[in-house]
Amino acid sequence: MLYIVTGANRGLGLEFTRQLLARGHRVFATARNLEQAEELRTLASSAPDALQLFTLDIADPTSIAAFAKTCADHTIDVLINNAGILERGGTLGALDYEAIERGFQVNTMGTLRLTEALLPALRRSQGAKIVNLSSKMGSIAENTSGGSYAYRASKAALNMVTRSLALDLAAEGIIAFVVHPGWVLTDMGGPNALIDAQTSISNLLHVIDRAGPETSGTFQEWQGNTIAW
Repeated sequence: MLYIVTGANRGLGLEFTRQLLARGHRVFATARNLEQAEELRTLASSAPDALQLFTLDIADPTSIAAFAKTCADHTIDVLINNAGILERGGTLGALDYEAIERGFQVNTMGTLRLTEALLPALRRSQGAKIVNLSSKMGSIAENTSGGSYAYRASKAALNMVTRSLALDLAAEGIIAFVVHPGWVLTDMGGPNALIDAQTSISNLLHVIDRAGPETSGTFQEWQGNTIAW
């Protein structure tokens, strides 16, 4: 099987790549700057037949188009849209609207643009899966503390985008859903997080493995439970 993993230079994306290779899958892993992705390049040198690296900035339509062209003759079985940014957007009364816009540009629009560009390669697979990394912070029902306007709004929008993708692609047998990886010990999650990347990704891969038509259009957490929108 061929998996696409975006934002694979560190954290969850790097761990997705490690575990998928250990399972014997082929992986196309992307990063904005491969020169700075030392761990990813080391991984690629140890698995040259299974792992290919590509430069991709999901905020840049030209970069997305170039990557999609590279994938044009391949069959993508699973697209893991992991790339994203944590923009909090300031506090009420001093909101940073440029940060809010950046959050939407990457977390929502970039993910949707890439997914649309890769649809021809996804359609070649039997039962392709689109897995979008979201967060409980994008759940309206789970928002009990306010704040984090940029991140919450961009992830809530991603959730809605994914729901629409699931409905629009259902007749073609393509599954699309969002996952919450948990509060993970990564550069983004910070030192106070509750679980390590290995545990999160191991569990998420089981969620992805089990995902069927009934999973499409839902919001799943790393332990396999459904989260309220």
